Amino acid sequence: MAIRVLVKNNEPLEKTLRRLRKICNNEGVTRDLKRSSFYEKPSERRRRKERERIKNLRKAERGDKGKKGKKKDKEKEAKDKERKERREFVPRS
Repeated sequence: MAIRVLVKNNEPLEKTLRRLRKICNNEGVTRDLKRSSFYEKPSERRRRKERERIKNLRKAERGDKGKKGKKKDKEKEAKDKERKERREFVPRS
């Protein structure tokens, strides 16, 4: 599996690397790499998968979709709403 990240015009390398890291984390590449860096006994694998299954069930029960930073989401929505309002009421000269 190859992951490509295109460098946008005048984009700093650090920002591009940050996007690559984010994509890798979302795809689970780093997690799989860490997991495969050592031998995992079949019994350990079964236990880990069972723990993950229980964790996902509990998340689903509380309605948490794995989102972190709900406060930041609300702040972002408020800023977007404010920007939209400013755009609507801009007087034209």
